[in-house]
Amino acid sequence: MMKKTLGIIAATLMTVGLLAACGKSSSAASNKQTVKIGILQQVDQAALDDTKKGITEELKAKGYGNAKIKVLNGQGEQSNLNQMGQQLSNMGNTVNIGIGSAAAQALQKAGNKTPMLFSAITDPVAAGLITKANLKHPNNNASGVTVLVSVKMQLELLHKMFPKAKKIGMMYDAGEPNAQAIVKRARKAMKQLGMTPVEKTVASAADVEATARALAKQCDVMFIPNDHIAAVGMTTIGKVSTETKTPVVNTDPTMIKFAGVATKGANFEDIGRQTADMAIKIIKGKKVSALPVESPKKIQLVMNKKRMQFFGIDASVLK
Repeated sequence: MMKKTLGIIAATLMTVGLLAACGKSSSAASNKQTVKIGILQQVDQAALDDTKKGITEELKAKGYGNAKIKVLNGQGEQSNLNQMGQQLSNMGNTVNIGIGSAAAQALQKAGNKTPMLFSAITDPVAAGLITKANLKHPNNNASGVTVLVSVKMQLELLHKMFPKAKKIGMMYDAGEPNAQAIVKRARKAMKQLGMTPVEKTVASAADVEATARALAKQCDVMFIPNDHIAAVGMTTIGKVSTETKTPVVNTDPTMIKFAGVATKGANFEDIGRQTADMAIKIIKGKKVSALPVESPKKIQLVMNKKRMQFFGIDASVLK
């Protein structure tokens, strides 16, 4: 009788254990399926599109293909971004991601209850997303990945291609933090390299062609920083470059195919993958404060062979 009773107890305990294990497994699977991620993209533009692609593909590759991902695009309108940022903030997402400075700013403005990652931005400090003192230990529930590389390195590459160029033209939106951050660094680097900056600002895509033509008359080479207005008008800049025979060097590698000769910079799909990997750490329970702001892990040389040939540049000078 005692043996029979003990056997029943053992069987009961085993059943309870199995049910508990099944419950944990089911719960883990359920948690993975109910992960909610919000993505707010600033505008349709090649670099930002590539970033979004990198994020979504990396999440899928790392086992989060069933996550509920809500993607919104402000189409470059700040009012849209602010409204969409509030919408994502109210959804109770596990993490929100802002692609582009204005998108990240909109998410930050909506509140900091949901962990936020910024991506594809040049300088989060200049954009007001984080203070310089907190880059390694974010204290506002926001971290992310920047695309900033050495501007001096990019200008040194420009000098290798066009050693006689002294007047370097820069066109940018004065209200764009990404552009401001690069222009500030470019001024300093140009002084060290014996170059003179020639600057013109643009307020909208409608200003790009006239501004580019005016700039081409005053400079030897155009150096175009990461800037959403310039990016949207890059095909136009390429046309002006060809017609005026004024070379263009971009800081954004994705823009080279439209206007530039060559540059060194970040691959935006890789930036997206880095961002997704940070998001996964948050999903798994890591605090944002434990995630330092990251720089690009890879730097690539991108060339436009047709434009190199047009301006008489041999690839050997870039090595």
